[in-house]
Amino acid sequence: MDMRVKRSWVLSLLWIAVAVFSPLSAHARKNALVFQTDFGVKDGAVSAMKGVAFGVDSSLAIFDLTHEIPPFNIWEAAYRLRQTIPYWPSGTVFVSVVDPGVGTERRSVVLKTRSGHFIVSPDNGTLTLVAEQLMIEEIRKIDEKFNRRKGSELSHTFHGRDVYALTGARLAAGVMAFRKVGPRLPPVVLSIPYEKPRISSDILYGAIPVLDIRYGNVWTNIGIDLFGKTDSKTGDIFCVNIHQGDVKKYSGKMPYVKSFGYVPEGRPLIYLNDLLNVAIAENQGNFAGRHHIKAGAGWKIDLKKCDP
Repeated sequence: MDMRVKRSWVLSLLWIAVAVFSPLSAHARKNALVFQTDFGVKDGAVSAMKGVAFGVDSSLAIFDLTHEIPPFNIWEAAYRLRQTIPYWPSGTVFVSVVDPGVGTERRSVVLKTRSGHFIVSPDNGTLTLVAEQLMIEEIRKIDEKFNRRKGSELSHTFHGRDVYALTGARLAAGVMAFRKVGPRLPPVVLSIPYEKPRISSDILYGAIPVLDIRYGNVWTNIGIDLFGKTDSKTGDIFCVNIHQGDVKKYSGKMPYVKSFGYVPEGRPLIYLNDLLNVAIAENQGNFAGRHHIKAGAGWKIDLKKCDP
């Protein structure tokens, strides 16, 4: 083989190997970018954030978690992150903007979980459940001198566009290493207090972190492992109490069944939802609406097996 041809062949193979296997290749660097806000989509706010992100890299894969978080509802933002993040690949970057304290001294941070996910968010309670369940690998404060949209220095009410979208896009596109976000912080976030799931004297206690909004089902944070300690089987009857703070909002009996159709239409039931947590529903009805049940850190539930 001619030496020049051989040298060219070897160099071509080396180039292919670098392109395919190098961590600096575009394919290896890029990760999905997922947005969550309480903005809704009736105006241009979400589109502006996406425009900033595409300005970093027009080939970014950008997705929506939701933009229907109730205004200022930090707790629901925390829950939707906890509900969604585990199903996304390691390296995915989430930008969560539910930020009633925008423009104040509250911290803007990026949290890296032990699972390798990144969350760009104000440190205002939004990271409560992610920090607990996916655990904190590292937190960095966003350095706005570097991670701020050029020309936005006098803007103090839209950090989602001017700071968070830009920071998230840079991380997802791989044009900025995590250490460049800003100074490293102690691995602690501002947490919202809520009723932790527990069992005492055969009574299960927990919180109602969120509703299955469309159907009015009441979701709890009582997981299948804790529920299993009651040695319950389908058909068992439970006495259920729901409180908002110290005020009782509901008391009644219902069976534990596999799914909605195992009770007559309009009747209540206990089931395990798709997160394998205890939930309350009304077959082809709206349990939360009928009984004026809402969700949040102040809503609590207890249940215990009882006689029919």
